[in-house]
Amino acid sequence: MDDSELAVNEPDPDPLTTAERWRGEGRGVAIATVIATWGSSPRPVGSQLVLDKEGRFAGSVSGGCIEGAVIAQGIEAIRDRKPRTLDFGVSNEQAWEVGLTCGGKVQVYVEPVED
Repeated sequence: MDDSELAVNEPDPDPLTTAERWRGEGRGVAIATVIATWGSSPRPVGSQLVLDKEGRFAGSVSGGCIEGAVIAQGIEAIRDRKPRTLDFGVSNEQAWEVGLTCGGKVQVYVEPVED
């Protein structure tokens, strides 16, 4: 595998198009979708991120530590074929550390894409 195959956060404007392409290439794929937000959130409800079992991804659901946790859970969802709902909430004091600039909560639904 060369360095170009390890690129992350591909510039494809539509994560679902990327998911379809990756599935066509035989990759295990999961889709993460922001389903609820409260307070500050860098990405609105409906924002999506698609990832493969190697951790390559396109799109965004938040940024910061939250996105890393979503990717890790997405890889697990691909492995165990089970969807999950993830809840992230932080105080104003912790907000900058995880990418929620003024505190808030984000709920993300992660589901594996089945054949």
